[in-house]
Amino acid sequence: MIKAVISGTGLYTPPATITNDELVVAFNAFVELHNSRHSDEIARGEMQALQPSASEFIEKASGIKQRHVIDREGILDPERMCPHIPDRSNDEPSVQCEMAVVACNEALEQAGKTAADVDAVIVACSNMQRPYPAISVEVQQALNIEGFAYDMNVACSSATFGLQAAVNAVETGSARAVLVVSPEICSGHLNFRDRDSHFIFGDACTAILVEREDAVADGKGFDILGTSLKTKFSNNIRNNFGFLNRGDDSGIGKPDKLFIQQGRKVFKEVSPMVAETIQAHLSSLSLAPDDLKRMWLHQANLNMNQLIARRVLGRDATEEEAPVILDEYANTSSAGSVIAFHKHKDDLVSGDLGILCSFGAGYSIGSVIIRRR
Repeated sequence: MIKAVISGTGLYTPPATITNDELVVAFNAFVELHNSRHSDEIARGEMQALQPSASEFIEKASGIKQRHVIDREGILDPERMCPHIPDRSNDEPSVQCEMAVVACNEALEQAGKTAADVDAVIVACSNMQRPYPAISVEVQQALNIEGFAYDMNVACSSATFGLQAAVNAVETGSARAVLVVSPEICSGHLNFRDRDSHFIFGDACTAILVEREDAVADGKGFDILGTSLKTKFSNNIRNNFGFLNRGDDSGIGKPDKLFIQQGRKVFKEVSPMVAETIQAHLSSLSLAPDDLKRMWLHQANLNMNQLIARRVLGRDATEEEAPVILDEYANTSSAGSVIAFHKHKDDLVSGDLGILCSFGAGYSIGSVIIRRR
């Protein structure tokens, strides 16, 4: 029986950063402009005055201290509040393709492989730069990979759902090796004028190489012991931007055409679902929570991750057991748990068990249990 192994990971981090303090200065300048321009409506009670944000509020609510972004100037411009990402000609590589190539090359180098060893590319992320041609096929061409490629979107769980698809392809023999790539430009769909969410997201790209175990040297990489996926429909996290938007002019500019969520409901509903999914997945493999050396959880909210880890383990997790990267990267959607894995895996020794788990809009939950070879 063919078994799948994670043999390498890669990461692209945009060089530009925005601290909470910088973001708050820009947001509060926007609030002052807005309230000044609409002072008459506010005085008449026809419009509510916008409230300022604060760095202390952001860190307490999320654990985020900064974020990496494709562009900072446009985001920090109170008159714009949106990144500058210039359109490119059809003959130029897309932004997501460029990000993906960097991350993929690192994953290949880490695994000691080349593009000739890979048969498939899955680009799995929350938002695609365009509907078609698929970003994955563009990445495939840029890397000179033979075989096939496709895009998929399960919001923040895209990477783990992509991992299961890669495992299936390897274990059924349809591919020797698969690259799962998550080029997340979350700043492009974030509403930087919304006090409740303007601080949540950052940009990054991850890549994971999944191979046949007989192609990976003994003691290298991670055995994939099992994957578990779960979805349940919810309106509490939503983004209605799409190709039908132009069909109704009344919807143009509405908040739901960018990221919007009911944060308290998400916290209350998703946290127990994730903990129960992890516990059930472990049990299905005759494993116990105490068997876990590490939990690479989706990096959306520090309080949420601490609660999930506590429910799974029956106690507070240490920073070593549940590493955090969202303080530097913020929420990078599907890339978050993979960034945590990429940065906090090399100290594990043979036999150590870990779980890669993402969760988000859908609702969707993806769980991947792995063991250091």
